[in-house]
Amino acid sequence: MDTSHILIVEDDPDINRLLCRILEGAGYQCRQAFSGSEAMLWAEQYDYDLVLLDLMLPGLTGEEFIARVRKRRTMPILVLSAKAGLEDRVNVLRLGADDFIPKPFDNAEVLARVEAQLRRYKQFSSADGNTVLTHGDLKLDREGVSVTIGDEPVALTAREFEILKLLMEHPKKVFTRAQLYEQVWGGEYFGDDNTVNVHISNLRAKLAKLSPAEYIKTVWGIGFKLSEL
Repeated sequence: MDTSHILIVEDDPDINRLLCRILEGAGYQCRQAFSGSEAMLWAEQYDYDLVLLDLMLPGLTGEEFIARVRKRRTMPILVLSAKAGLEDRVNVLRLGADDFIPKPFDNAEVLARVEAQLRRYKQFSSADGNTVLTHGDLKLDREGVSVTIGDEPVALTAREFEILKLLMEHPKKVFTRAQLYEQVWGGEYFGDDNTVNVHISNLRAKLAKLSPAEYIKTVWGIGFKLSEL
C-alpha cells in the first residue's frame, strides 16, 4: 500500500516534532509547517492525504487555512486545538474540517483518528466500478468522486461526499446520526450530534446553491434520508 503523506501544521516546535514522531513511527510521511502561510504554500504545491492542523497560527489562522484549502482540496483536515469550546468546534466543522481533537491530546487517540480518517478517505477515493448514482438532476460518480446538479459541479469535502453517497446508495433508508457517524467516520459514536449535524447542514447548503430541490430530508427524532422528489 502507498505511504500516506500528512501535512502537520503547528507553530509550537515541540508539539510539531511530537506529532511527526508519532505519525512517522506508524509509517506515515510527514511534512512540517509552522505557520498558516507556510502550510498554504505546501498545500498549493503538493497533494496531501491528510492535514493535521492547529488553529492559533502566525500568518494565516487555522480557520483561514481551512476556508482556502476547501476551495480546491477534499483531503481530510483534522484539527488539534486548545480552542475547544463548542462554538469553536462547530465553526471549524462548518468551514470544512472533518474532525476536532482538543489539546492536551492523547498520542494514541491522535493516531487512531488519523488512521480512521485515512481509511475512509482511501476507501471512497478508490471506489470500484463506474456506477453513477442519480436522484432527480443530482448525479454522484463513485469512480470519478464527483457530484453534479444538472451540468454544474458541486464541490464537496471527502466527508460530505461520503454522506451523500451513503444516502443515495440506500434511498429508502433512514440513517440515525449514530449510523452516519459510524459508517462515514469509521469510529465509535459517543452521542455528540454536532459533527453530523454540521456536515449535513454544509452539504444541504452546497446543494441548495444550485437547485431549490430538497435532496436530504430530516426525519424528526430519528435522523436523515434521501428525499422523495
